Amino acid sequence: MAKNLLLVRHAKSDWGNLNLKDFDRPLNKRGKENAPEMAQRLVKRGFKFDLMVSSPAKRALTTAKYFAEAYQVGEIQLEPNIYEANTTTLLKIVNGLSNEAETVILFGHNGGLTDFANELCDGDIYNIPTAGMTLISFPFDSWEMVSRGTGELIFFDFPKNNDEV
Repeated sequence: MAKNLLLVRHAKSDWGNLNLKDFDRPLNKRGKENAPEMAQRLVKRGFKFDLMVSSPAKRALTTAKYFAEAYQVGEIQLEPNIYEANTTTLLKIVNGLSNEAETVILFGHNGGLTDFANELCDGDIYNIPTAGMTLISFPFDSWEMVSRGTGELIFFDFPKNNDEV
């Protein structure tokens, strides 16, 4: 069975309170609209997954919760190392995923996610916008086999996209 990784960048965050730490920034109005909209797009596609993994940063976890709500799933696995992760760290996280999970959604941050997506599938994605998502498929039975250039870009979608790429 192939492994499938859906990378989701957190929805638009609120920069209104300069006293908040970056980690604690919530979603803004647009983010609270875009996250459930993107989750519904996945539901309409008939997309299924086995595991949700999220950065514990407020904006990423809140985005993940909108997806969990759309799918009526309660469990989101928190992975602290996703916050501010580079491609090397993200690859270690993916390589360590349980092989029982065929399809995983990973909620995180830029620039790490865009760089990671491009590295995994030799993609040509300039930027994964907020609430954007990209699905990459790998021809392996084990997450440990995932490495640079081994994936295939299946789709790339984002809130302002009217015709899914």
